[in-house]
Amino acid sequence: MDEVLKIVVMGRAARESASIKNRQPISRMYVKAGVKLDAFYTDIIKDELNVKEVVYTDDVREFTSYTFKPQLRTVGPKYGKQLGGIQKELAGLDGNAAMDELKANGALKFMVGEVCVELKEEDLLITMSQKEGYVSQEDNGMTVVLDANLTEELIEEGFLNEIISKIQNMRKDSGFEVMDRIRVSLLGNETLAKVAEKNKEAICTKVLADELSYEKTFAISKEWDVNGEKVTITVEKA
Repeated sequence: MDEVLKIVVMGRAARESASIKNRQPISRMYVKAGVKLDAFYTDIIKDELNVKEVVYTDDVREFTSYTFKPQLRTVGPKYGKQLGGIQKELAGLDGNAAMDELKANGALKFMVGEVCVELKEEDLLITMSQKEGYVSQEDNGMTVVLDANLTEELIEEGFLNEIISKIQNMRKDSGFEVMDRIRVSLLGNETLAKVAEKNKEAICTKVLADELSYEKTFAISKEWDVNGEKVTITVEKA
């Protein structure tokens, strides 16, 4: 269960880094963790992070790499005259290969002129870079990579989840009882109206609505921002 918690925490951090709300579904997340969790725990991760698929892998090189710079505080006193050459050498490294060498041998070794340079992890400023469209988090050998590329279908599902959430908030704020039937209208946004009409049955079932309109104005009204789309939602008891 510790692995599940860690993956979820890192996944949430990746979502925040990508500025993707949790109600916006994501197609896929890759996990490099040294273990492959069974379906029960994987489903928990999928539910918590609203991700369609979790892929366990031993290699995330396709999505991530590393850049290295010298830690001046430690490298300066040892290799001050070679500092310029060290910076140039580190900038030209294959990031993934260099990280493998560092992990395997405990240091990076190379020549700068006639000087053999040996840099341990504490001598390096290491930054993980990411492939465009993917967001990564790494901690103590575990890496999660979110596929932040959103298809039209995923964006529509994100709109749907937000619409339902906003209506549920209005039910609560209006003091409706749990089983009260309501009428709902979405005004002023054609994009969201199309999403709502396409998913009318799902919305009405979730929010206990007997009517979903795009023209009427009901008793209680509020303007919302739904993933960047402005819309006015009105509700009343049926």
